[in-house]
Amino acid sequence: MKLALIRSTCGSLRVHPGHPGSRLSGLSRRCVPAGFANSRLILRTASATSRSGGTSPKMTLHFGQKEGMFECDGSVSEVVQSTKEAMMALQRRNPAIQPLLVILQAGEDDSVLEMNKKMAGKIGVNVTQVCLAKRCSEDEIVEELLKLNDDPKVHGVYLHLPPASLTSRVLNTLKPEKDIDGMSDLNLGRLVRGDLSKGFVPPAASAVLDLLEKHDAPLEGKTVLLVGGEEPFQLSLQCLIERSGMMVVKSCWNSQSLQRQVMQADAVVLLGANMDVPPMWVRPGAAVIRCEPAVETDDGMSSKSGMGYLTAAYRTQNVVRSCGRWLQDQQYQPWSLRSLKLQPLTPVPSDIEISRAQTPKAVDQLAEEIGLLPDELEAYGRSKAKVRLSLLDRLHSQPDGKYVLVAGITPTPLGEGKSTVTIGLVQALSAHLKLNSFACLRQPSQGPTFGVKGGAAGGGYAQVIPMEEFNLHLTGDIHAITAANNLVAAAIDARMLHEATQSDKALFNRLVPSVNGVRRFSPIQISRLHRLGINKTDPASLTPQEVSSFVRLDLDPSKITWQRVVDTNDRFLRKITIGQASTEKGQIRETGFDIAVASEIMAILALADSLEDMKNRLARMVVGTSRSGQPITAEDLGVSGALAVLMKDAIKPTLMQTLEGTPVFVHAGPFANIAHGNSSVLADKLALKLVGRDGFVVTEAGFGADIGMEKFFNIKCRASGLRPSVVVLVATVRALKMHGGGPNVSAGAPLPAEYIDENLSLVAGGCRSNLKKQIQIAHLFGVPVVVAVNVFKTDTQAEIKLVCDIAKECGASDAVPCHHWAQGGRGSVELAQAVNQAASRPSNFQFLYDIEMPIVEKIRTIAQKVYGADDIELSPEAKAKINYYNQQGYGSLPICMAKTHLSLSHMPDKKGAPTGFVLPIRDIRASIGASFIYPLVGTMSTMPGLPTRPCFYDIDLDPVTEEITGLF
Repeated sequence: MKLALIRSTCGSLRVHPGHPGSRLSGLSRRCVPAGFANSRLILRTASATSRSGGTSPKMTLHFGQKEGMFECDGSVSEVVQSTKEAMMALQRRNPAIQPLLVILQAGEDDSVLEMNKKMAGKIGVNVTQVCLAKRCSEDEIVEELLKLNDDPKVHGVYLHLPPASLTSRVLNTLKPEKDIDGMSDLNLGRLVRGDLSKGFVPPAASAVLDLLEKHDAPLEGKTVLLVGGEEPFQLSLQCLIERSGMMVVKSCWNSQSLQRQVMQADAVVLLGANMDVPPMWVRPGAAVIRCEPAVETDDGMSSKSGMGYLTAAYRTQNVVRSCGRWLQDQQYQPWSLRSLKLQPLTPVPSDIEISRAQTPKAVDQLAEEIGLLPDELEAYGRSKAKVRLSLLDRLHSQPDGKYVLVAGITPTPLGEGKSTVTIGLVQALSAHLKLNSFACLRQPSQGPTFGVKGGAAGGGYAQVIPMEEFNLHLTGDIHAITAANNLVAAAIDARMLHEATQSDKALFNRLVPSVNGVRRFSPIQISRLHRLGINKTDPASLTPQEVSSFVRLDLDPSKITWQRVVDTNDRFLRKITIGQASTEKGQIRETGFDIAVASEIMAILALADSLEDMKNRLARMVVGTSRSGQPITAEDLGVSGALAVLMKDAIKPTLMQTLEGTPVFVHAGPFANIAHGNSSVLADKLALKLVGRDGFVVTEAGFGADIGMEKFFNIKCRASGLRPSVVVLVATVRALKMHGGGPNVSAGAPLPAEYIDENLSLVAGGCRSNLKKQIQIAHLFGVPVVVAVNVFKTDTQAEIKLVCDIAKECGASDAVPCHHWAQGGRGSVELAQAVNQAASRPSNFQFLYDIEMPIVEKIRTIAQKVYGADDIELSPEAKAKINYYNQQGYGSLPICMAKTHLSLSHMPDKKGAPTGFVLPIRDIRASIGASFIYPLVGTMSTMPGLPTRPCFYDIDLDPVTEEITGLF
């Protein structure tokens, strides 16, 4: 066990076992050059070789044969006064700010601490001493520095260590912004280059220069001789002196020409121990400064002579500067986005060929361009990274940008291209109109990727890159959801087995085991006791009835709603039988698998607005019902804390980029027909802060406006508190022809002539039915609509113009053709201009229904106003569920309709805008963690199946180059 001694500014001593930093993680350190970490500055006369003693060193100047004493008190006062003024300016900006200097040292010598405390106390800077073992290893020093690096409360670290410990690894482990002694390679390089906007001047070097500049005779143009010294400190001092207009000559202590060099110098600086030059060597009017390393005692500890007050004052000044720079970094940073150039080819190559032809920027470079701090990024390779949620705290006062939703008409097998439009729009906004913009997309499921749809990164010259990484695994969020979901499923069946085979006493003894003779409830068990109305914390105090209530969830096997998940289209897992092994003691039941993105945990990930909110939502998830009719939650199972652990990284959005180098957040991926079908609240919130007041965040809702958009407004906007500025409604001429009465199409079969040749009547029919209805749906929420016509090469100018004209007649603010697939952002500039103009107008956003309306009325409102139904029809089972949810207090949750995406109605083959139908509600379920009620309209599959020829037939890997082929 290691012992770290940590001394605070008040001088009290704490002993902390095993953890030298004691949560001072993130401390930075500034190291004085080896040999000068505890230096004192002495100016000596020609007649006297003794050094001034005491704790307030005096600097003695010698001018020829005239001796004079120069007190450094005046210099100290000047530095202290200027630093106090800088400190007051910082506290005017942020009254709570308190700069902190950490002295990291080997052993328990307090001389350096006392000297720095005295200077820091005059200014209002806190000082903390971290004492490692006297003979600590390099690894122990590095371990402590890494903790100090990560602590935002620490603004400077001073390494008071033996010269042998100041290795290159140690010096360069410390973050340059906390290296207040300016001795890391990066800070030395900045000093040599003359760039001190981010680096620091070593305090001892500043002290020497201060004394030189206060010489009675101006030294500008004069010669300064540096004698001895180790290279880093000597180099930094040389740079400072030369930059002040003096010339520098360097010499070794044992040089045969030393006497001649001293006699020719206007000032001599001695950089080493036990150095003396005879007074007769010093020319008249010259100054002699002795910068002496710390004197070592017999036991190896630094003597009490300590560091000069002037050096300590300059060190404190650097701490205040570091704090000021940190505060500046915390402010919103204007973007310096460098767009990537596109050279579109004709004919347009495959998506994967286009993706590979572009070299993405390194993700840390992209992050810097959009104002992210290095500490806010967790890189996953070169081209993608997680973004920490601490960004929301840093930019909490930053006004949000404009919020744009991309939705679509009712989808058809011909495809509409919402993702492609989203990417093309942000490329146009950022790369061409020079407006900050962010795309927020869902992560694609492996099911469609290997099944029917293929990749979901956009397409053509409007896509996210690298598209292989986007479509395969990404940063593992879906795997985390799969693991968490299946942990709940395992916990359910294990609990049912143990309850069926053990007595109350045996269950209690195992659930609350005695450890070292003591039996205690865990925090999650105490929460369960409170929900049961048992306000006890001592296990021995429970009555037999209370023990029984506590240990028995008594789940009804026929009312378990939780299923296992896998991120693969596997139709044969839709219904399975489990528990057939003899070891399961007859606990056989039917259950099934959903695809991973259909898990309630995915919906929670998309709707949570913080880690705490996600943890609470996970705890509230209802997994089934007890035989007495009570809902059983994940917290009742004792598993919710573990779920939060599995999801702690998944909650952070993933940063990627478009083909033109504009930023994209990829996060969450709930299905839109059975969940709310939108990317995460957190991704949107982070992006809205980053783009700034005049920027744009463009997010996409799944399927048509009747599904994804309605849920975006009524569910996601309620959860987030965000309000949209514009809806971009995507339509294609081909899809409108189908809604206008065109023939059905089959996958793999040639397109009928109606979709290739010009047919204005079909286009008009689709516009005046489905497109018009979707525009009206957006207007129900008071949001302006811009129609984006995603152009295909088979479209004619007459057809495109007709769509735009009718869209405007139906109330769209504007309607424009888009050519991003073939041209990239340049092909969507007109759309970007239309969106910018529409977003500048006032929005009158409103929800479709009051959340306190009865469940039945909320369902009816959606059915009639959004789908165009005459009314709804509830099955007996649905009515029973509504009564049950009302009894449990779930009646005020929003509604998430589980309905086919292929029609505005519940009938997939009914295109256009069907009317005169009654919407059947066959069942109603609840996602309490996600906080919505979801009625089932017709038969909804939560586990897709593979087609006869899945996409995986074309996907392959070159074993030599490791390149993926056939992904899309």
